[in-house]
Amino acid sequence: MSSEPKTKVELSDAEWQARLTPEQFAVTRKHGTERAGTGPHLNEKRAGIYKCVCCGAELFPSQTKYESGSGWPSFYAPLDKNAIAELDDNSLFMRRTEIRCARCDAHLGHVFSDGPRPTGLRYCTNGLALEFEPEEETAARGPDQSSTA
Repeated sequence: MSSEPKTKVELSDAEWQARLTPEQFAVTRKHGTERAGTGPHLNEKRAGIYKCVCCGAELFPSQTKYESGSGWPSFYAPLDKNAIAELDDNSLFMRRTEIRCARCDAHLGHVFSDGPRPTGLRYCTNGLALEFEPEEETAARGPDQSSTA
């Protein structure tokens, strides 16, 4: 992944609704949460890259995905620390750290400090906020052809 900054993606709610399913819109744009164990990618085992469903930004490599037992896809590290924005979330009478796509502000989930080594972090994501690109498609695309919104 290139370390140069990508252009910020800013669309209206109507434009996001035209691009996303109602479920994806509710999770990514309205900060919803899919029910545990129901989202896509929970049992995905292939090598590849997890990208933002809204803008296509590359977020997590499959090598950092692990079974957390939470019912949501979990990762111990993003592909690039600049791909993920972290914000304080004090909703629902809890103190948590929300994670968003740094490129389009899509709500991805939350990060917790109960993950495995080497980071000790658990990026607990909504599967509806991610799309998966298998390694064979990434290789066929080539290094200079990252997908964009």
